[in-house]
Amino acid sequence: MTRLIVVGADAAGMSAASQARRGLGPDELEIVAFERGHFTSYSACGIPYWIGGLVESRDDLVARAPEVFRDEYRIDVRLRHEVTAIDLDRREVVARDLEGGGEVREHFDQLVYAAGAVPVDPPWAETSTAGVFGVQTLDDGSALRAWLDGDPRPRRAVVVGGGYIGVEMAEALIRRGLSVTLVERGPQPMSTVDPDMAVLVRDALVGLGIDVRTGVSVTGLTARDGRVASVVTDAGDLPADVVVLGLGVRPNTALARRAGLPVGPTGGIRVDLRMRVMGVDGVWAAGDCVQTVHRLTGQAVHLPLGTHANKQGRVAGINIGGGYATFPGVIGTAVTKVCELEVARTGLRERDATAAGYEFVTVKVESTNRAGYFPGADPMTVKLLAERRSGLLLGAQIVGRSEAAKRIDPLAVALWNQMTVEEMTGLDLGYAPPYAPVWDPVLIAARKAVEALSRG
Repeated sequence: MTRLIVVGADAAGMSAASQARRGLGPDELEIVAFERGHFTSYSACGIPYWIGGLVESRDDLVARAPEVFRDEYRIDVRLRHEVTAIDLDRREVVARDLEGGGEVREHFDQLVYAAGAVPVDPPWAETSTAGVFGVQTLDDGSALRAWLDGDPRPRRAVVVGGGYIGVEMAEALIRRGLSVTLVERGPQPMSTVDPDMAVLVRDALVGLGIDVRTGVSVTGLTARDGRVASVVTDAGDLPADVVVLGLGVRPNTALARRAGLPVGPTGGIRVDLRMRVMGVDGVWAAGDCVQTVHRLTGQAVHLPLGTHANKQGRVAGINIGGGYATFPGVIGTAVTKVCELEVARTGLRERDATAAGYEFVTVKVESTNRAGYFPGADPMTVKLLAERRSGLLLGAQIVGRSEAAKRIDPLAVALWNQMTVEEMTGLDLGYAPPYAPVWDPVLIAARKAVEALSRG
């Protein structure tokens, strides 16, 4: 019987395990999955919405509990077990029982490394001061929720970092009634879109009552009685009863490096199209710990998104289970929201296109999500990048309100299939006054891009 060991039992790891089980039954394949946390297959992206009260229960974020995998999939899930070593020569892993103590050694024929990502924590955040939280795992979210519900109740929050997690957590804390300051060292929050679009996000944050401090760097913390008291910045101290870190993540590859697995320039594990670790027989990797290829630039990138993790895990599992599948790369499609404001992007930003060597034009159009006369018509801004010579769509960004963000999907499909903006002007998109103006914002932006190219 073949033995599969899975390191990390969240999106990528359990997608791989489940798919492998579909290919090979329990008499052909034994599967053991190690997870250092308390949960399997949960939505980390949903944590801010649980913190903010939009999701009622923590359990609502769990897609499949460990007992489901054990009973229905015949997968031996071992929670609170941290893999501390991988021996490729002996084909075994060493795992520490974080609650019961001791360690176990388990043999493998196949191995899936799906350890995810870890927060980017600057030296000043490496502290024993209570009240400082990352929001990477459901265990992290549980600890933060307990602090917010504790005694004394925090009144002042500082969120450090203005990316997806930062802006989502700032909104969540505002919803809980805290006074919130968002600190971002860049010129605008949401650097995943261009600055002219990010300023719209900043305006929305300010409109919620969030004190947005840009161009500010955090240098330390102060404490009182072991609890955080303020955040020290190069522009002065900010009082805080709770600090949330949203400084991004990096691939969790320390264990992989020690085992000798190849790591690429992004810090992620190098894998081929089938999610096999390059040059290492019988070892696979998937999720936030790997690097992948951007379909537009051909360059290695690290884009830690749950959509990618699930797809990559599925590809690995199909191949382990005797089938054939490949992961074709990414284009960086993502959406988020700040209260009623929706933010979406796909493809390249201006600085990405410049770095890749493209010559391009940009257009930005204002439209509405519905027919202008229909109740609930709200404004949205659509920005497109197109290659100057060919007219190929290179990137798109949208900031708007109801029904704005999901309009990124037809743009992502067009970009994935290498459409020109002229070809896009003929897209047969759905129309009815409650859902779109007669000229959809996507079509208006495509027409404007064609005009910009003709002038060029």
